[in-house]
Amino acid sequence: MKQFLKNIFPAVYGLLNYFTIRLLQDTDSHSHFWRRPWQTTAIEMVMSMAIGYVVLLGVTKICRYSDSRQPNASLSTELVYVIILSLLVNNLLLVPIAAFTDDGLSLSDFAEINIIPLLYTALYYGMVRSRSYLKAYVAHQLLVEKLTNDQLETELKFLRAQYHPHFLFNALNTIYFQVDDDVPGAKKSIELLSELLRYQLYDRQHEVSIKQELEYLQNYILLQKVRASKKMVLHVDFDAALAEQQIYPLLFLPLVENAFKYVGGKYGISITAGSHADCILFKVENHLPEQYQPNNENSGIGIENLKRRLELLYPDGHNLTLDKQADKFTAILQINY
Repeated sequence: MKQFLKNIFPAVYGLLNYFTIRLLQDTDSHSHFWRRPWQTTAIEMVMSMAIGYVVLLGVTKICRYSDSRQPNASLSTELVYVIILSLLVNNLLLVPIAAFTDDGLSLSDFAEINIIPLLYTALYYGMVRSRSYLKAYVAHQLLVEKLTNDQLETELKFLRAQYHPHFLFNALNTIYFQVDDDVPGAKKSIELLSELLRYQLYDRQHEVSIKQELEYLQNYILLQKVRASKKMVLHVDFDAALAEQQIYPLLFLPLVENAFKYVGGKYGISITAGSHADCILFKVENHLPEQYQPNNENSGIGIENLKRRLELLYPDGHNLTLDKQADKFTAILQINY
């Protein structure tokens, strides 16, 4: 159907030119073209349709030539070529017919035969160019979006690759303290570590259920409790309503990891997760040692990594609040789903 319309449109364009010119000429001469010999009218109509094919094909060729040979050519230059084409074709093919029919070629006939097709041709050229520029703009936007997505995906992969060694180092450091004194416990810790690594390494490109993520955190907490001080008070409360809601994985872990890493003072850690309206609210609190002085060179990777991942994955759907007081550090992460 599209090809049919493409092939028939030049004929319609030529007839539109013809009937507009005839309407103006008949209005001036107070006559009716259907009262003329039908052979004359038929010849003029056929010639007008032929002119339509020639002109529109010429406009297409001009545009393609400019795109292929002169991509930076101005539209004004292109329009001049279109005007010359229209005037040349109409004066070579249509004007002679008008000169030998009816009462000959008058000045008004000459003007109408040239101006009317020229206006329609300029309108057609504008439509063609607008369509081509729109297609080019859409293609450019799609390319920019693809490049942006590829860049963000590359950055996310880099952030994940950067985080895995960091996590593995901390986990192995935990197991190290068990090897000499608690071999069965070390074996259990290695099993937990294998489960954690399996979760991190397989199918972590897409969202997972919040239930899976919280089960992963439970395993991580069990691993960290091995090396934690016996006087540490740990409170974990995960809302049972959090089950099948979808979330990107490994976003809560840096907050929990920091809590275990920097806990001190009263040695209290509180980890809670709940569902509120259309969001997940994850909160971690830990007491700090007296005169706490963070090592900015070593402690920045986890939180900074998390902030960037949140910006990429939930640009308008998250809120991370970090609050450090004299003896306590609080982190609250809200993620909309």
